[in-house]
Amino acid sequence: MSVVSETPLKITFRRYKDGDSKAVRFNQQIFQASHTYKCPTYIQSTPPCQGSCPAGEDIRGYLAIVRGTEKPPVGADGKPTMPWQEYAWRRLTEANPFPSVMGRVCPAPCETGCNRNEVEDHVGINSVEHFLGEYAIANKLKFNKPAQTTGKKVAILGAGPAGLSCAYQLALKGHEVTVFDEHEFLGGMMRYGIPGFRTPREVLDAEIQRILDLGVKTRMKTRVGTDITMEQIRKDFDAVFLGMGAQAGRALPIADSTAPNVVTATAFLKAFNDGRLQHVGKRVVVVGGGDTSIDVATVARRLGHIEHAKPTDAELAIAGRLAHDVADISAKQGAEVTLTSIFNIDKMQANKHEIEQALAEGIHIIGSLAPVGLVRDANGRATALRVVKCEAKMAGGKLEIKNIEGSEHDIEADLIVSAIGQAVDFTGLEQFNNGKGAVSTDRNYVVNGQPGVFAGGDVIRPHLLTTAIGHGSIAADGIHHYMNGQELEKRPKIDAHQFDLIRKLAEKGLEPKENHEPMRGTCDSNAAVHNFDNRSDRYIIPHDKLFLGHFSYVARNQRAVTTLDKESALGNFQDRLGVLDEKQTVAEAKRCMSCGMCFECDNCVVYCPQTAVYRVKKTESTLGRYVATDYDKCIGCHICADVCPTGYIQMGLGE
Repeated sequence: MSVVSETPLKITFRRYKDGDSKAVRFNQQIFQASHTYKCPTYIQSTPPCQGSCPAGEDIRGYLAIVRGTEKPPVGADGKPTMPWQEYAWRRLTEANPFPSVMGRVCPAPCETGCNRNEVEDHVGINSVEHFLGEYAIANKLKFNKPAQTTGKKVAILGAGPAGLSCAYQLALKGHEVTVFDEHEFLGGMMRYGIPGFRTPREVLDAEIQRILDLGVKTRMKTRVGTDITMEQIRKDFDAVFLGMGAQAGRALPIADSTAPNVVTATAFLKAFNDGRLQHVGKRVVVVGGGDTSIDVATVARRLGHIEHAKPTDAELAIAGRLAHDVADISAKQGAEVTLTSIFNIDKMQANKHEIEQALAEGIHIIGSLAPVGLVRDANGRATALRVVKCEAKMAGGKLEIKNIEGSEHDIEADLIVSAIGQAVDFTGLEQFNNGKGAVSTDRNYVVNGQPGVFAGGDVIRPHLLTTAIGHGSIAADGIHHYMNGQELEKRPKIDAHQFDLIRKLAEKGLEPKENHEPMRGTCDSNAAVHNFDNRSDRYIIPHDKLFLGHFSYVARNQRAVTTLDKESALGNFQDRLGVLDEKQTVAEAKRCMSCGMCFECDNCVVYCPQTAVYRVKKTESTLGRYVATDYDKCIGCHICADVCPTGYIQMGLGE
């Protein structure tokens, strides 16, 4: 007896579900459809990836360039003015000047929102961004300087992602920008918060240098509020942006949390990134659950401990009163690192991939534990963290923690790191403190009651690096309008960079021309873009508006990740994340479903029973104007909209 084995077909779309017994006939629907008097119109919508991106990147746009749907502009010689890689990078960096950094460390909320999750798996947006960032560095690409300067001057307080993003956008608009920062180097939390094996310093420096090459000035080791007064800043500059970040750590939420060897995550990471901290104690306990706590734990694992080191060495290095001898590295042994969180491991806020990597490195992660006290020795140093089992949940936007009585126990520690959040240092800038340890702004990021002063990033609310980049970009628009004496625009509901059809038409010399009366309609003129509506500023297209049956199963192209174990992590500070090659990058971009924008599949042309839908002449077509409809032939049968994979065609004309 022979056994036949079948390879199961990976289904991405099913017209009929389990239990359906009645066939659905579309012929009557087609015959009756014309009674609605609706004909197809072309609707540009925002894809959920862009709606989920805090930096507001035109994700669909640069993926379309990478996949080849959108072509670079052509010069007078008929050849592309730049390679597609550069064109995609320039589209990306209209919103975010740090693609190589963000391609490594951003938790990619865009991928969580991706409609392709309804097919098989999200598009690897982050990996494409990473590739473009690396290409730009390898090919020494630069930003284009503005042709004219305005003579307006802006002071940026803080050289982190928000401040540098704002400086970048303002410099592109021709303004004179000066960045003030109390540190020696630019980068803020990208340099002093995230460890170098996640953001290689040569990569960070390259992307910052591009911004400086636009003419941005810097005044390092200068803290506004102490080294120079805010009054002087307001006198010397036309506008101010507050982007100081939240670089002060929060202490453990327990009574009497002070001890020499109990430190904050920001202090710990700054000491490491400054090079002062070269080893830690034998037993390190990290309290947190977010990405910062994972960074602390993985750094501690790599630093390890030295058998005969003084117990006070680590805290003195963190406090800046001691620098470890690098020669001690050869004598290192692995440290026992424990990370506690009030949430279960599956509910922790940290990136799931980073949690998996930490576990692989032998870091003990224990969920549902809340700190309640310190155990001290005779010298006042902590010897253990006292914890209690708990149940934590978010209710109505507030955190509720219920401790379980009788479950207290101690976790022995030589060093305890609090990674439960960050705080803003308002020394000398108390006038901007809203009483809750933050700065209050409107949607244009104007500081309440302070015209000419804008803010963004962690000073508003500690969040992602990419969120800070988005704040800086939006604030730059507001500063530009303010200095030009214009009313600040009402921000769109969906505040993201979008595909611009008019700009695309202009690249081909097809932009609408000015027409004069008398006119009888515009059907035979180029005074308007016909049967097209851009709803990107207010409408995110959901997956149920797409024809998912068009898309077959295609596995995601994943970057190579170096996974370390307990032994190999010690002393390993190499970049763990590989980059896709060009072929893989193009293949991954082709997995994009181009939600809300035509990607030239020809479904509508092929399936139209009236041959009403047709391809636009090549000399007159561009992305977004690939097909058109002959409304003398159209009967409103809806088939073109039903088979449109991207939801670009909607039935509405005639309403």
